[in-house]
Amino acid sequence: MRPRIKDEHRPVRFGDGWIRIGGKVFGIAAELKDPDGVVWALLASLDGTRSAGQVAAELARRFPSHSAEEAADAIERLVELGYVEDADEPECTALSARQRERHSRGRSLYRWIDLKRRNSSWDFQVRLAEARVVVIGVGGVGCTAALGLCMSGVGRLHCVDPDVVELSNLSRQILYTEKDLGRLKVEVAVERLRAANSDIEVTGEPTKVEDVASLRRLTADCDVLVMVADQPSDIRARANQACVATRTPWVYGGYHGPQVNIGIYRPGAGPCYECARLAEQDREALRPPLETWGTPVEVPVNAANAVTAGVVGNLVAHAAMRLITDAPTLRLNSQYGFSLATMDHSFVTSLDEPHAECRACRMAG
Repeated sequence: MRPRIKDEHRPVRFGDGWIRIGGKVFGIAAELKDPDGVVWALLASLDGTRSAGQVAAELARRFPSHSAEEAADAIERLVELGYVEDADEPECTALSARQRERHSRGRSLYRWIDLKRRNSSWDFQVRLAEARVVVIGVGGVGCTAALGLCMSGVGRLHCVDPDVVELSNLSRQILYTEKDLGRLKVEVAVERLRAANSDIEVTGEPTKVEDVASLRRLTADCDVLVMVADQPSDIRARANQACVATRTPWVYGGYHGPQVNIGIYRPGAGPCYECARLAEQDREALRPPLETWGTPVEVPVNAANAVTAGVVGNLVAHAAMRLITDAPTLRLNSQYGFSLATMDHSFVTSLDEPHAECRACRMAG
């Protein structure tokens, strides 16, 4: 190995004896104390022109108070932390030259956000290219999520939606135009997605997904299920049952007006969606409402526009790709929320163990 600091993680030296590596991004950057300059010298030596042993030996000659073994250990720690790559990395043959050119910026992004040791800087893109994702619901959130997955290089994408395009959809469902009114959404979505990326396989079906059996059929042969349909009202609970049964990782996304809601689950790795729902019921039972207003004449459903639905859809795609690539290290079996009304309030909810009353976990266990 000829170790080299990743361009995305180039270090900065400060006058107070500290070095920052990893850029300025929270959760990626780190600071290293360097009172005698040996750390900065080590980082400067990791330019990809020498082996780790050669760098360690040279550093020991320049700084006699530090042994070559200490320098070698420091290099290994930097590698394990994800700040170092191998300048001798072999060419990726799992992707075509066209795919590598197309996704070169995505490669740089993953090199930046991932702090795990990898055999290849193309590992993420290869995993995406080999993945099959099923998207249930190509409405406001689903259109953006499907487009994001398609353009990011997910190899096989299957879309499911029984509805047709209506005029009220066009304010937030970005795959459709006025010329598509009356056509099946899934038919139009497949056309647009294939046009966006001809290197991947895009299929669809106008199936109305209502029961666990149909969901199990769809989850049995996919790597990630993206649940972005909103009907029937318990569709997420049914998706959870199906995914727990088939051990299929899944993501859901939606909005409550200006609030973004995302869930990311890997069955078998912790409490499931049903556990979270039961825990929420327990919390609400501690403070039951005394009185609520009646149902309004016009129920304000789908309070969104192209921007708010797009934010959710992109975050859903981001979460789905995390399940495929294992980067970034978003907490799994958790629910995320974010307020678009203030842009400064977010939350993550998760449980330490399955809920005692969760039937899905009991049946899977």
